[in-house]
Amino acid sequence: MLTGTQIIVLATPAFVVMMLVEWLYGLWHGRNTYRLNDAINSLSCGLLGQIANVLLRAAGVGIYTLTFSTIALIELPANAWWVWVFALVAYDFCYYWSHRFGHTVAVLWAAHAVHHQSEDYNLSTALRQTSTGWIFGWVFYIPMAVVGVPPVVFGTVALIDLLYQFWVHTAHVGKLGWFDRWFCSPSNHRVHHAVNDRYLDKNFGGIWIIWDRLFGTYADEEDDEPCVYGTRKPLRTWNPVWANLDVYRDLLRDSYRTSAWRDKLRVWLMPPGWRPADVSQSDPRPAFAMASFQRFEPPLPRQGAIIGSLLFVLTLAAGLTLMWFAHTLPQESVIGGALMVVTACWVVGLLMSPPRVTA
Repeated sequence: MLTGTQIIVLATPAFVVMMLVEWLYGLWHGRNTYRLNDAINSLSCGLLGQIANVLLRAAGVGIYTLTFSTIALIELPANAWWVWVFALVAYDFCYYWSHRFGHTVAVLWAAHAVHHQSEDYNLSTALRQTSTGWIFGWVFYIPMAVVGVPPVVFGTVALIDLLYQFWVHTAHVGKLGWFDRWFCSPSNHRVHHAVNDRYLDKNFGGIWIIWDRLFGTYADEEDDEPCVYGTRKPLRTWNPVWANLDVYRDLLRDSYRTSAWRDKLRVWLMPPGWRPADVSQSDPRPAFAMASFQRFEPPLPRQGAIIGSLLFVLTLAAGLTLMWFAHTLPQESVIGGALMVVTACWVVGLLMSPPRVTA
């Protein structure tokens, strides 16, 4: 039986083909949504996220399985169709709340911010995933274990929910009428990725958008205000390793600098952007303003682009190979391979950046 990681490996060629089709379609219609350095950075983040899963041997699923085996109230039959339907709906409901808290609690945003850092919106953005979501993300799905959803069902519906969301990361599919009212669609998800005041922290649903309509977090994409993508504190680097650490660094620094012990904890639990009064006074940051928002567009060094692209292709091949065989390898081999992939992704980021913007 294939593991979830192996299924991702098998799906990768399809992801690449669809990205190429989207890129060619954009060129044909004079609306290219890709930049080489941004796309490779997003793919590097996604690869690092999968390598983290390999290293941790699916820690979240392990915690889920332990919870299921010890405190499940009942054990739902894995061979009943209605259990699968229930589990998919329940998973998406839990995902909504995980996603929503990921935007409203600073320590959870530190993990999720990686997915939003790209200032482009295309299918490569879908693959831009965090390497640290495993730290707290599992908490939101424990209720499914308690009510008796078997681990094999949970793991499968989690993968379905994740794969569904790939296609909604495109700017080339417009509004879809009735579909937009019920499901997460490209239009709905473009809103979610926008930093505009009108759109900020909206549309958290994974498959169904009805959760947002029920809980007051839905917003339509409006023709009179195009979505502007990215994060309100821009990353400003193509380094995928730093992409995963940037927000944690800010939180650690503010927690260390504040003199109030209560605020040392609040830094992690308050909404993103909140800072202790004494830290804000000693180290002020300008408030976000759409009028002054500028996309990160450093010049792409030609030699760096060529070498970096070739190195990334080799790194991707190595990473996918590690992902496929990881469950058969000793842990020390997995760790060694993972360190090589992480180092290579870091080097690719350096090659894609001129010295003055390297993080």
